[in-house]
Amino acid sequence: MNQNFTKFAFTKSVKQAQAQYGSRKSYARMEESGDCYVLTEKEISFIESRDSFYMATVGENGWPYVQFRGGPKGFFKILDDTTLGIADFRGNRQYISVGNINSSKKASLFLIDYPAKRRLKIWTEAEVMETNEYPELSVKLSLPDYGEVIERLIVFKVQAYDWNCPQYITPRFTENEIKQWVDTQDL
Repeated sequence: MNQNFTKFAFTKSVKQAQAQYGSRKSYARMEESGDCYVLTEKEISFIESRDSFYMATVGENGWPYVQFRGGPKGFFKILDDTTLGIADFRGNRQYISVGNINSSKKASLFLIDYPAKRRLKIWTEAEVMETNEYPELSVKLSLPDYGEVIERLIVFKVQAYDWNCPQYITPRFTENEIKQWVDTQDL
């Protein structure tokens, strides 16, 4: 845990709810645990192994929006120990997340490893960048063998992160994970 996480997540109303339901004392100690938002090897390897994540943004009207982002493992790139990025591929062309990021410059990311029952929450300052204005970054974030059209780039500057409790994660497996398991069995 880190102070940035608690600073962003533990608002006045959250602290009031914690007090009401009996967890405030333990979380008050957490707030004093130190300030750390630099990704370690644990977070980096977890992020690089994901084939999807969820991204939450908020519009000017105050309404939250959550979008699923997916691709081949490794599509979510580590640019350095506090910066992440993706190539934003052509989708349904609603541009809700893009508009929200352009407005607020913030996004929360939620990454889940269903088989291992692990999840990572990341608070970020985000920026939408045009590929023609950032050709070197475009190359770093591209997936040459993927075959999808890159419309823009999204860069996430990590502000805080937290590993979340695995208690209620239902294990789910991709077709490829099942195939790999079956291939190792002596049937």
